[in-house]
Amino acid sequence: MKITQLSLFVENRPGTLNDVCRTLKEHNINISTLSLADTQSFGILRLLVKEHQRAKTVLEQNGFVVKTTEVLAIPVANCPGGLAQLLDTLKDCQVEYMYAFASEVHDRAVMVFRFADPDQALAVLKAAHSDIVQEAELFTFA
Repeated sequence: MKITQLSLFVENRPGTLNDVCRTLKEHNINISTLSLADTQSFGILRLLVKEHQRAKTVLEQNGFVVKTTEVLAIPVANCPGGLAQLLDTLKDCQVEYMYAFASEVHDRAVMVFRFADPDQALAVLKAAHSDIVQEAELFTFA
């Protein structure tokens, strides 16, 4: 149900993103999707990788600050209003952030959500009979 996301606090300077990607490449770890938000002095790089524990260890050994967070991957109808329909279902859940997964599952787009209360969001989605992408399923499409 919940998927482990890696969040890295990276310095906002040229080459930092490349350093992260090169480190993962050297350890044969594939990035399935990512999101990067920046401020003037640092950025938060959010990654979904299949081997999150190994990736966390490798990145920390190479000097990166890494935190794990639980997120949900939710299929969204890939049409006008698809995301609005999902957000209607989740209207009582506080979304902290979201980003798109770089693949489609069953002809639908996939959105990655971080909720203030992921268990509440899961309960709402289950009650609405909404699909939730399982971690094992997510990485078969990457």
